Amino acid sequence: MIASAVAAPAGHSVAVLLNANARRVSSRVHEVLRHVVPEDDLFLSRSTAEARTIARTVVGRRYGTVFTGGGDGTFVSFVTEILNLIPDGSAPMPRFGVLKLGTGNALAAMVGATSGVGIVDDVLRARAGQVRNVRRIDLVMTEGRATPFAGVGLDAALLNDYVAVKQRLGEGPLKKWMTGATGYALAVASRTLPTYLRRRHNPVFEVYSGRGPAVLLDAEGRPVRDFGPGELLYHGPAQMCAASTVPFYGYKLRMFPFAGQVPGTMQLRIANVPPLTILSHLGSIWNGTFRHPRLLDFLVESVVIRSSESLPLQVGGDAEGFGTEFEFRLAPRSVELVDFSEERL
Repeated sequence: MIASAVAAPAGHSVAVLLNANARRVSSRVHEVLRHVVPEDDLFLSRSTAEARTIARTVVGRRYGTVFTGGGDGTFVSFVTEILNLIPDGSAPMPRFGVLKLGTGNALAAMVGATSGVGIVDDVLRARAGQVRNVRRIDLVMTEGRATPFAGVGLDAALLNDYVAVKQRLGEGPLKKWMTGATGYALAVASRTLPTYLRRRHNPVFEVYSGRGPAVLLDAEGRPVRDFGPGELLYHGPAQMCAASTVPFYGYKLRMFPFAGQVPGTMQLRIANVPPLTILSHLGSIWNGTFRHPRLLDFLVESVVIRSSESLPLQVGGDAEGFGTEFEFRLAPRSVELVDFSEERL
C-alpha cells in the first residue's frame, strides 16, 4: 500500500455509485447528493444486473474518479464489475473513492473518509481536484470477485451469525440496535462464541502456496522461511484462514498488521488460538499487536485452501456460502483509492 501525491485526473470527472440496499443509503442521503452531483453522474443500484449496467456506463464514459457508497461489499461489487470489463488494461482504470455509508467501513476508515454531512465535502473536494493523495492497493480474487479481504472459518461464521441475529431481531422495536457494532457484539455473544466453545476439535486445513512464492513471517513481520510455488504452508487444525491486502477489517479491527508492506503480496493469517485466549486479549487483537504461537502469518501471491469440513466464506465482509476448497490470489490489476487520511491527521 503506497500513498502518494498525484495530479487530478484529466477533467477530474466524478461518478457516485450508491447501493440502494445498504441500510445507510437512505432517501435523504440520495437527495443530499443530488444537490451536489449532476444527475448523469449519480447512480443508484438495486441489483447485480443494475450494478453491471452502471459499470459499463462508468467505463464507457471514462470517469476519472468513482465513489462507491454502501460499505466494503458495495466497493467489491462495483470494482469487480469494472475489472471484468477491462481485464487487459485496454481502458484506463478510474481511481476509487469510498463514502462512509456502510456497516464495517474498513476501507472508509483506512482512507479517512468522513460520515454524515462529511460525505458531501469528500465528493465536492474530489470533483474540484483538491484531494492530493491516493493510496494504491492490491486486491484478492476469490469466487470471481475482487476484494481487499476474504476469509474462511471463524470470521465468516461471525458474519453468518450477524445476519441471522439481524433477521431474527432486527425487524421489531430492537431494529436500531441490531445493526452495526451492537448487532455484531450480540452475534458473537449469543451464537459464534458458544458454538466455538462447544467444539472439541477445529476443522483441519491444508494450505498450499499457489503459482507464486510465499514467505513465513515472525511475530514482528520479518521473513523467516521461504516457500516455492505449490509447497505446503500449513497442515493442521485452525479456526480461520483469511487473506487481505489492507490492514483492517470493519470497525478499525487491525486483523492484518503486515498487509501492504510488500506490494504484490497479500497477508495470509491462519489462526488456531483457544477461544478463551481470544476473549482475554480483545484489546491487542483489535489494535493488531496480538501474537501467539498458533497465529501464523505469511506473505503470499496466491494460495489454495482445503478443509476437512464445509466452512463458511466471507468476501469483503459479505457472507458467500460454504465450501471445502478455496483459492485466494492477487487480482490482475491494483487500484488507487482517494486518500483523505493524511489531510485529517
